[in-house]
Parts: sequence; structure tokens; C-alpha cells
Amino acid sequence: MTKDDTQVLTPEGELSLTLPADPQATNMFGDVYGGWVASQVVLAAEIKAAEATQGRVATVSVGNMEFMSPVLVGTVLSFYTHVQELGRSSARIRVEVWGRCPDGTDLRKVTESECVQVAIDGHGHIRAIDFG
Repeated sequence: MTKDDTQVLTPEGELSLTLPADPQATNMFGDVYGGWVASQVVLAAEIKAAEATQGRVATVSVGNMEFMSPVLVGTVLSFYTHVQELGRSSARIRVEVWGRCPDGTDLRKVTESECVQVAIDGHGHIRAIDFG
């Protein structure tokens, strides 16, 4: 990349969830551990999938996650979601996680993943998505 090829990364998708990093979910070094972030990724995917399928959903799979930067306590995390594919009974959701320092500076991409959610009825059985 040359000096003239400046590239500014920005979040893609719709903002589905924003919350501060949990100070009780830290590893032995005092950083927020990846498992906590992963659970919030699933929550953001569920929010988007429930909206897209107009009802209850359950997680089928969570894709790989590579962390691009550590999550420090106090970081405000924003989860951006996008429906990649909507099938007969499932939704494939892409989730990007972005972090901002508590003072409002230094926005950076933390990680991303893809989750698959299946639409279910009140009894926990797979249901068809109503496209009507």
C-alpha cells in the first residue's frame, strides 16, 4: 500500500447490539476473554435472525473467529449484522464486532464470524420461514 492508497475500514451491516466489555469476563491478564465476545456474537446473530425469520430461532453453528485486537475492559463493543442467506428454515448471519475506547477514540475491528440460525416454533421444532 502506498501513501496515496489510504483505506479506511468501516463496519458493514446493521447495528444490532452495543454494550461495554464485561469487566467480570477477563482472562488472567485482565483482558476480556474471547469466549465472552463469542457469546455476544451469537446473541447479535440471534437478534438479526429472529427479525429476519419473524420468530424464535436456535443456533445451529458458529463460524471461525480470529481476533484482530485484544478487548480491553471498558471497550464499547458494537455488533453489526447482515443476512447473508435466508433459506426455507434457516438464516446465515454475518457478524462484525467493532470496539471503541471508552473515551470515544480508536475505533477498530475486533473480529467477525458467521452464524447459522434455524427458525423454530414454540415447541422447539424446526419451522418454515414465512416469506409472506
